[in-house]
Amino acid sequence: MIQVTRKDSKESLENLLRRFGRKVQQSGVIANAKQLQHFEKPISKPDRRKKAIVRRERKNIKLKKLKLGQQ
Repeated sequence: MIQVTRKDSKESLENLLRRFGRKVQQSGVIANAKQLQHFEKPISKPDRRKKAIVRRERKNIKLKKLKLGQQ
């Protein structure tokens, strides 16, 4: 559980919420929850990494074409 305490008594609630949100995002709790939201078939780690590499390459190619004005 992530805990955030006030730095001093004058700190506003908005600042406290902003710091809490930043810590939650940095810890990866939300990303993990979203990933576990849907069932995923068990796949080996190397296969998952290979698929991620392919996705990254396709995205880079798509971005390069977009920059060059090709679609």
